[in-house]
Amino acid sequence: MKTELKLANPGPLGLLGFGMTTILLNLHNAGLIPLSMVIIGMGFALGGLAQIIAGIFELKQGNTFGGTAFTAYGFFWISLVGIWYFPKAGFEADKVSMGYYLLVWGLFTSFMFIGTLKHSKTTQVIFGSLAVLFFLLALGDFTLNETITTIAGYVGIFCGLSAFYGAVAQVVNGEFNKTIFPL
Repeated sequence: MKTELKLANPGPLGLLGFGMTTILLNLHNAGLIPLSMVIIGMGFALGGLAQIIAGIFELKQGNTFGGTAFTAYGFFWISLVGIWYFPKAGFEADKVSMGYYLLVWGLFTSFMFIGTLKHSKTTQVIFGSLAVLFFLLALGDFTLNETITTIAGYVGIFCGLSAFYGAVAQVVNGEFNKTIFPL
């Protein structure tokens, strides 16, 4: 008799990695805390590695959307940490280059948002606010306007809290086998 292996839902791990890291970074973008090793460490470990692991498990379960999202955004965080650290090796990221980097991520996120139209409202809010965040951050870098970056920070805090809520809702709802927190 063959026993079927049931895999756990990797989505909450990916959402927590994304949400918690996004909250921290955008507290910085909003001007509330400095960019510190706390954000960099969280960006590499939970934002990067945890999301990549969650993405691989989503792909293993046949979820192309979740696998693409978590894996891509996990590598986003690792690349961002690299961008912050490579200046020590003589490579600098100017504001225009960062603007294009963020713009490309905004475009990717906009297309991923279209995919969320078949998902929960919470997922739509996460991806919709993330697209706005990337475009605002790009605009802030292109224009060198700190006010735009500050506004983006508050959008990012909202986005991160939305992802955090989505993760907690999936875990709690799954544990109780009913909807405690609506998605």
